[in-house]
Amino acid sequence: GGGDGAAMADGEGMVSVDYEVHGKVQGVFFRKYTQGEAKRLGLVGWVQNTSHGTVQGQIQGPTARVRELQEWLRKIGSPQSRISRAEFSNEKKIQALEHQEFQILK
Repeated sequence: GGGDGAAMADGEGMVSVDYEVHGKVQGVFFRKYTQGEAKRLGLVGWVQNTSHGTVQGQIQGPTARVRELQEWLRKIGSPQSRISRAEFSNEKKIQALEHQEFQILK
């Protein structure tokens, strides 16, 4: 990006992406850590446990920040977690955020 004063230049728009993380990701505070990391990055969306042992949710925010959280979900996670893989789907450009904050859903 060049410093031409355009706050939302091409490539710095906002995106929405769904995710699902597989591995040992339940009962290891994965949702709490995901929420903390998302808030640190200034992202909104949600995270929840599924009935089949994965964690899923949605991330929305500036593209570069969303990429950072995707990397975190793929490689880091919570300290006790063991991530086997993270899948991302339904990525789309958005004009405005559809969530107020990053929530943990039951």
